[in-house]
Amino acid sequence: MATIHRDGDLGLLDGKVAVVGFGSQGHAHALNLRDSGVEVVVGLRDGSSSRAAAEEAGAEVAPIADAVRGAQVVAMLVPDHVQKGVWESDVAPNLAPGAAVLFAHGLNIHFGRIAPPEGHDVIMVAPKAPGHRVRELFVSGAGTPGLVAIHQDASGRALKLALAYGVGIGCGRVGLLETTFAEETESDLFGEQAVLCGGVPALVQAGFDTLVEAGYQPEIAYYECLNELKLIVDLLYEGGYEYMRYSVSDVAEYGDLSRGTRVVDDSVRERMRGILEEIRSGAFAKELFSDDEAGRPRFAELRARGEKESAEIERVGKELRELAGVEGLHGTERLGVR
Repeated sequence: MATIHRDGDLGLLDGKVAVVGFGSQGHAHALNLRDSGVEVVVGLRDGSSSRAAAEEAGAEVAPIADAVRGAQVVAMLVPDHVQKGVWESDVAPNLAPGAAVLFAHGLNIHFGRIAPPEGHDVIMVAPKAPGHRVRELFVSGAGTPGLVAIHQDASGRALKLALAYGVGIGCGRVGLLETTFAEETESDLFGEQAVLCGGVPALVQAGFDTLVEAGYQPEIAYYECLNELKLIVDLLYEGGYEYMRYSVSDVAEYGDLSRGTRVVDDSVRERMRGILEEIRSGAFAKELFSDDEAGRPRFAELRARGEKESAEIERVGKELRELAGVEGLHGTERLGVR
């Protein structure tokens, strides 16, 4: 049974917390900690486009090096692909003795791109929601679940410090699940690639294309393959597979049980295992960061191809959303995106 924490001593955060970055997670962490009574300084690079937003929100802003100096905790919340450069240029040279280094995703630590020296706690607190949602729920008095992990326990109280931070950003209101940097990183990348951001959109696109190629109206294909997806996901979220199958028609349930495994068969599962092995071996991280260091030519090629392949479903979706309004079409409020 997984260990879940809901308590933490916020009083342990009795020094400055430097939040490096003010993007999706950075703004939520900084503002939630501030509202919890923690001293927070937001560290931003010169010319950062986030400076105006941080100052408008009332956050104290400083150059990254200045924010890091004397900080009890340094939260590395800039995007993963720039963390190594920021660490080497601004964070590592200015890290106070005994300062803890915190991440919201384990990628750079797990694959050795950043290696804080001995004498520093290296911890993770990872809310399981986009930053705007983390902030919205905190302000409303609720919270989001989160993950907590320890890579390096130099002080002997790294977990207590991480739990204090988790309470400060609101995750303690729901629960912090103990994990490891390896488990969080590898499962997160796999979920993104095989299911959430890779598998599901690819399945939707394939279903849309199949119907349109067979002569059905693109608008009908959009409703059947994309728009109704949210309704099914909501049912799964609320009550799991049993509740979803109870809620849909018998025809839909029979089709689910008799045809679903023909779409996702053993060959798909085998390819999923291959994707997971690429993640665990470090091959994906090597590919990702090599492309980034080369100026992202492969990323640009993939983006262009994705835009081309999804052009028709994007066109139809835009028209239908404008026709009915995003709220009316999807039956929910729009959430902030990264």
